[in-house]
Amino acid sequence: MRVMSVRGDGANPSDLYMSEAPRPETGPGSVLIRTSHAGVNRPDILQRRGLYPPPPGAAPGLGLEVSGWIEAIKPALPPPSSSEAVGQLTFSDDVAWRVGDPVCALVNGGGYAEYVAVDLRHLLPIPAGWSMAQAASLPEAALTVYANLIEHGGLQPGETVLVHGGNSGIGAMTIQMGKAWGAKVIATARGTDKCEFAKSLGADLVIDTATEEDFVAAVKGAGGADVVLDIVAGDYVAKNLLCLNMKGRMVQVGTGRSPVVELDLRRVMQKQAVITGSMLRPRSSDEKARLTAKVHEKVWPLIEAGRINPVLAETFAFEDAAKAHAWMDESHCGKVVLKI
Repeated sequence: MRVMSVRGDGANPSDLYMSEAPRPETGPGSVLIRTSHAGVNRPDILQRRGLYPPPPGAAPGLGLEVSGWIEAIKPALPPPSSSEAVGQLTFSDDVAWRVGDPVCALVNGGGYAEYVAVDLRHLLPIPAGWSMAQAASLPEAALTVYANLIEHGGLQPGETVLVHGGNSGIGAMTIQMGKAWGAKVIATARGTDKCEFAKSLGADLVIDTATEEDFVAAVKGAGGADVVLDIVAGDYVAKNLLCLNMKGRMVQVGTGRSPVVELDLRRVMQKQAVITGSMLRPRSSDEKARLTAKVHEKVWPLIEAGRINPVLAETFAFEDAAKAHAWMDESHCGKVVLKI
């Protein structure tokens, strides 16, 4: 099969090149997907540069989400006989899927390829009305935002969420999921076009950090935030804390500016604040399966009802993966996919 590989240090998008590799093996409880489209995400760029190595056991190639068709299914092994173990994992099994079914999925690497092996518990159906290209842009953002905004952040109807980078894939999903959850959403973005994009998704207030670099006054003027979802870090963390209401939650999902922060912990104590965050890729297969089932239960109905819509910005041919990475490095709004 064709796969996208990285030469040298991967510092430049031009270091991506097409190569050949064997089709991946499918172990018990997994499926082989014939890839239609693969999502392009910021972690792919970091991995290309050697800054985000795959966790142990993960496929070494780039690509964390795909859409495609089930090519083969290898049934799961019988469950353990121990009554303690049985019933711990309540996810969909191979009975729910058939060869030829169209699916989308979070993958543990290797999505930039014509075929990819996936834990069958990580499969999701293509939402009604969504194209294969649009579906490939969905799993990574949906699972990341649900895990961090709803589970870690504990967002409740009537609360306010502040999200930075409202034009990004994560930001766009946060705006839409937050509004669907009954929350007020404040977003930041840099530049008029990005701000207009965030507004079009339903954000109640969008702050242009190109003209209003200190967003704290605007957020506090709007009543403050109960949950902050941040992909920036650096000096934004101290500012986020200033925006936070009593018993608020700061959730870190990225460190685009810097992973190193300076924080006055007295403010954390005064506000009884919670600081948390997570990465999706290092989670265990069982945990990803639990999360996939939750997203299918809680988020897919919102998608089917049109309350969360596609934000696909650009589709590149598979052989143009370098152009896709270069485009991601420039200003953009929404998601990017490769047509395999």
